[in-house]
Amino acid sequence: MFRTRFWWSLLLSVPVVFTSHMISGWLGYHVPEGLTWVAPLLGTVVYLYGGWPFLAGVPAELGARRPGMMTLVAMAITVAFGSSTLATFGVVGPELDFWWELVLLVVVMLLGHWLEMRALGQASGALEALAALLPDRAERVGPDGGIEEVPAAELGSGDTVLVRSGGRVPADGTVVRGSAAVDESMITGESRTVTRAEGDRVVAGTVATDSTVRVRVDAVGDDTTLAGIQRLVSEAQESRSRSQALADRAAALLFWFALTAAVITAVVWGLVLGDGSQAVERTVTVLVIACPHALGLAIPLVIAISTTLSARNGILVKDRLALERTRLVDTVLFDKTGTLTKGAPAVTGTAAVGGQSEERVLALAGAVEADSEHPLAKAIVRAARAVGPVPEAADFRSLTGHGVRATVEGTEVHVGGPALLDSLGADEPADLARSTGPWRDRGATVLHVVADGSVIGALSLADEVRPESASAVRRLQAQGVRVAMVTGDARNVADEVARKLGLDEVFAQVLPDQKDAVVRDLQERGHRVAMVGDGVNDAPALARADVGVAIGAGTDVAIESAGVVLASDDPRGVVSVRRLSKAGYRKMIQNLVWAAGYNIAAVPLAAGVLAPVGIVLAPAVGAVLMSLSTIIVALNAQLLRGLDLRPTD
Repeated sequence: MFRTRFWWSLLLSVPVVFTSHMISGWLGYHVPEGLTWVAPLLGTVVYLYGGWPFLAGVPAELGARRPGMMTLVAMAITVAFGSSTLATFGVVGPELDFWWELVLLVVVMLLGHWLEMRALGQASGALEALAALLPDRAERVGPDGGIEEVPAAELGSGDTVLVRSGGRVPADGTVVRGSAAVDESMITGESRTVTRAEGDRVVAGTVATDSTVRVRVDAVGDDTTLAGIQRLVSEAQESRSRSQALADRAAALLFWFALTAAVITAVVWGLVLGDGSQAVERTVTVLVIACPHALGLAIPLVIAISTTLSARNGILVKDRLALERTRLVDTVLFDKTGTLTKGAPAVTGTAAVGGQSEERVLALAGAVEADSEHPLAKAIVRAARAVGPVPEAADFRSLTGHGVRATVEGTEVHVGGPALLDSLGADEPADLARSTGPWRDRGATVLHVVADGSVIGALSLADEVRPESASAVRRLQAQGVRVAMVTGDARNVADEVARKLGLDEVFAQVLPDQKDAVVRDLQERGHRVAMVGDGVNDAPALARADVGVAIGAGTDVAIESAGVVLASDDPRGVVSVRRLSKAGYRKMIQNLVWAAGYNIAAVPLAAGVLAPVGIVLAPAVGAVLMSLSTIIVALNAQLLRGLDLRPTD
């Protein structure tokens, strides 16, 4: 609506401007007498057609006894229209001919509202465009292993699809065969590809860049990540912020300020000074320049651009007020598992004895565990394959409560914990104990590798700290923010993670339903807390915190308790959220100060308070300055687009 009215009003305003005697006088050309009807005729059309959205908004504001933006705009253009009409018929002087100012007022306001609506729609529009990139068809794997091409809409949960190199994943799911470097930039904003192998989740629309994988479909339709993101963005656009409410209150105050100033101006110039002509001119000028173009754009444009910018960088702002509060946070409380750590076991240490190399110990363990589905087994296999080739194993057998065994290159190899050594009657060599002792002290799981009855080495497995976590903690602390961690793990495990990351405070052995008590404790100490969790067991704490940040939207996008959702599992996104919060708030204040300050200064000048010293703000100059202030506010808001929110070390 605003776009169409803007373009038509702009087209009609051009002849109005160039047939204005004031403009022709400035530029030094003559307007033929026969064209004097152009400005009144087209100006009336622009007032009624272009100005209708603002005129139509007045009854609702006045009916609620809350005059605001629409009332102010309608008052300004109506006063301009009335004075221009009277000037055209000679009732008042030509100095009150505001036709060109009127059409420019309408055009500028329509442009501002169009830009605002377009900016608000860009986040969801961008996501809709991403959704449009989803493949229309998919290659479904049948029960017999055959491949059939079907419409993507026919896929159901549990189906297996083939995603070829360079192809897009047709639905959210889990990789069941193969591995590939996946481009997830459409979801996370991160340009680097990530490796997705068996057991890893992939999101619809992401691209397998180098290999073919098979994916078991877990979610389709409204249950997919993209659908969830679109819902979050929609909620963010509908939510109102404290700054937006402040702008609305400022508009209401400006309405009464302008109306009061107009009455005082009319009384002083008309009754006290006895100058009726100046009374009309000054009063009209006051009411015209009180139009809150700049004020109306000061906050909404910044909010809209922030929402768009964040969505493009994998930061989904569900509650704008939460985004605004993030700049005030002085303590960030991270959940450990799945947030600061990967949430899955990984081999963190290897030790060898008896003349064996660490690589050989790891290879033998990987060969034995290759047929096991246990998470620890998968971690060992991944680590072994990362080091070198893994030999084939035969006669695999699971030993309940003890471990596993298999024959590798003619050698009987066992892998297991302390119970395995007891069952085999084997002792841990003293040289090996020097390595395994510290591992146990740090809370790691220790598995021994036994070849033909002799212990040849051991492996340490623990929840691996994300490589990005240290950078996130370091950068937050550099900004004066305390970083704490809460976990249900044992104290020694928590302390080891805290030591690696340099955390300020650790809460260990905390049950999921007690995490919100930790948040409350920090708040009672006077801290403003941002809770960062994976959104599953952390919901109460996310809700209680001043700002709840859910990390890893790809695994749990529909989190109701968080105000901000990070599409990726990179904890550095918290730093980006805080940077966006501070930059957005700074732009809001700058725009609000400029917009309100301009009106507060311009209205008294228009009223003629400096007339005794020879300074009078002409109506035309006031209109030009008003439009200029709108342009300044809009350009200042656009500068926010240059903010780089990509996570960096």
